[in-house]
Amino acid sequence: MSGLEELIARWRDDPAFMRNVTRWEEIPAREGSYEELPSSLDPRLRETLRRRGIERLYSHQAAALRAAGRGENIVVVTPTASGKTLCYNIPVVNEFLADGESRAIYLFPTKALSQDQLAELKALVGEMRIDLRSHTYDGDTAPGLRQAIRQSGHIVVTNPDMLHTGILPHHTKWAKLFQNLNYIVIDEMHQYRGVFGSHVANVIRRLKRICRFYERAPRFILCSATIANPAELAEALIEEPVTLIDNNGAPRSTKHFIFYNPPVVDRELGIRRSALLETQRLARELYRQKVQTIVFTRSRLGVELLLTYLQQGRKEMPGEESGIRGYRGGYLPRERRSIEAGLREGSVKTVVSTNALELGIDIGELEACLMNGYPGTIASTWQQAGRSGRRSGTSLGLLVANSEPLNQYIINNPDYFFGRSPERALINPDNLIILTNHVRCAAFELPFRSGESFGRAAVEEILQFLAGEGTLYHADGTYHWMEDAYPAEEISLRSAARENVVIIDISTEQPQVIGEVDRFSAPMLVHEEAIYIHGGRQYQVERLDFAEKKAYVRAVRVNYFTDANLSVDLKVLDIFAREETRVLRAWGEVRINALVSMFKKIRFHTHENLGTGPVNLPETEMHTTAFWIAFPPASTGGLAPAALETGLLGLANLIPQIASLFIMGDPRDLRAVSQVKAPFTGRPTLYLYDNYPGGVGYSELLYRIYREIFKAAREAIINCRCSMGCPSCVGAAGESGADGKSYALQLLEVVLDEK
Repeated sequence: MSGLEELIARWRDDPAFMRNVTRWEEIPAREGSYEELPSSLDPRLRETLRRRGIERLYSHQAAALRAAGRGENIVVVTPTASGKTLCYNIPVVNEFLADGESRAIYLFPTKALSQDQLAELKALVGEMRIDLRSHTYDGDTAPGLRQAIRQSGHIVVTNPDMLHTGILPHHTKWAKLFQNLNYIVIDEMHQYRGVFGSHVANVIRRLKRICRFYERAPRFILCSATIANPAELAEALIEEPVTLIDNNGAPRSTKHFIFYNPPVVDRELGIRRSALLETQRLARELYRQKVQTIVFTRSRLGVELLLTYLQQGRKEMPGEESGIRGYRGGYLPRERRSIEAGLREGSVKTVVSTNALELGIDIGELEACLMNGYPGTIASTWQQAGRSGRRSGTSLGLLVANSEPLNQYIINNPDYFFGRSPERALINPDNLIILTNHVRCAAFELPFRSGESFGRAAVEEILQFLAGEGTLYHADGTYHWMEDAYPAEEISLRSAARENVVIIDISTEQPQVIGEVDRFSAPMLVHEEAIYIHGGRQYQVERLDFAEKKAYVRAVRVNYFTDANLSVDLKVLDIFAREETRVLRAWGEVRINALVSMFKKIRFHTHENLGTGPVNLPETEMHTTAFWIAFPPASTGGLAPAALETGLLGLANLIPQIASLFIMGDPRDLRAVSQVKAPFTGRPTLYLYDNYPGGVGYSELLYRIYREIFKAAREAIINCRCSMGCPSCVGAAGESGADGKSYALQLLEVVLDEK
């Protein structure tokens, strides 16, 4: 019996441990499903695969090769460590062996994944001894190499940001690539959702437009972790039909998946023992059993805290290596490569990481995965749990929940997690602001002809607008770029608006930009005296220059975070759809006027209010989309206005968190506004709006699946052990009113009982 199996048996027999377990799922081992190497492969490639121990392919790999051979676009959706890399490397290399001028672009969401996949590709090509040149092209690529890659690179490995700013605007320098481009590979497709995915879809529109200019129509191979709508997302990204391949043929070892909820230490306030401390205790037990383990946590600060606690608790002799390491953004590349190698070799026994190691970097044969807090989506949770048990033998995935509503809903509703497909990934490439920005970039790259579409989007009105403001010049039916500016550099793929507020750290001798927030969120997040948390590190905002779009921050260590009080005036501009039964529900366009007037200092963990302060900033305006539910007075059972306000406020605290489960987004992607008597409806109304200019499709989905979300919210309240409301459900009792829990529950019953 292995050390892990001994520990699992001990935990099963320990009543103190089992009291905190809400689900123990044992996923049985499964044999693989195999097919012979196809005869269509070049003999050199087939022989190299055999030398590498690949005598047969998994069934999904064989299906991918057949579809690629038929000239189809494909999307491969299988779990972590199921060999998706071969689904694109084999077709691309096979094409090169048939045509030595063939080219391909590989898109990965992170630099680390690009480097890892490049190493895998070079190992395959190196054994074949062929002149296939593959290179990464990103911000770290040495200037001296860039020209050589542009001229002679057969496979260019990059990321969407570099494609957006470094390749497409300079396509004339990449003529050889585009004239011979046969394949575009998009890995980790599930990462391209929300605003980021909407931007990436437009980058692909620009890429395809340039390919047409060079008379090429490359095929797409997309790979993804399991999501509910992979074919829909793939077709939205590339705007072409795709063949879905999701029949996983890879073998699987036995995995124990445990949901663990730390014990309650204050039932009335709903306070639980720290998830961080429970994770540290469990990780130490695994370390003592010599079980190679990865521990995921949500922030850089969490990584450093857990790493410190674990290293302090070790019992090695002086000078002996502990084998406990941290891994996160901010470590030097050489240090990260050393840690990855240590994991593969076995010298690193425990690694504490942010989600930087969630994606498919090869880190060897880990036995256990601990997750300190719910990773945010079902897809990410399976990705992280899949980092253990990649080869053979029993493995463990253990999720330790914190006190947030999202965590508590998942941990107390394990059937939701294990019994349904993961979330839907949504994008909206035609968001007017995002689309206009990319039309600007596309016009810089190539002139637009009158009547020309941009992917599936009609953009004549946008072109006329840009011509009217002097950005484009219209002559002889063609729109030409006029400005001196280089538009792609001004546009971040991570936010909707061009006008971002940059965050500048002035703690060091040389001030440096550490991040940015969109202009509409800036008053909430980076007002003066706000605590801005970046990668787990705390910074206090010294000054916000709203006119110049700069926030100056200084590193601090405090025991509280800040929460600004946002006064929102919401006006409905247009209704796209509505339906009235017992309640009125609708979806439409709204205008948000937001004013931040004060902020609260809230202690970590206990959520005590430590004081308030003023905010003096101008009002901001945003047009977006919203979903709303209005309650007729007769349906609310005679609740007094104060009770209605309390109940609506409780729902406003809870619903965005629960909805994020269904939209595969962050709880901050949605904002809620409650009005006891809304001017537009004349009734008690709850509004949920997309927290991005123009909206990205969340509110439309809420309109369609609202019952699922409100049922989940009801379960979250019922299962919460607090008496009147707490941070794990409708908000602390002092925030949501004396009995926010019961009033919110009454309103949910009205929504769900519409007969």
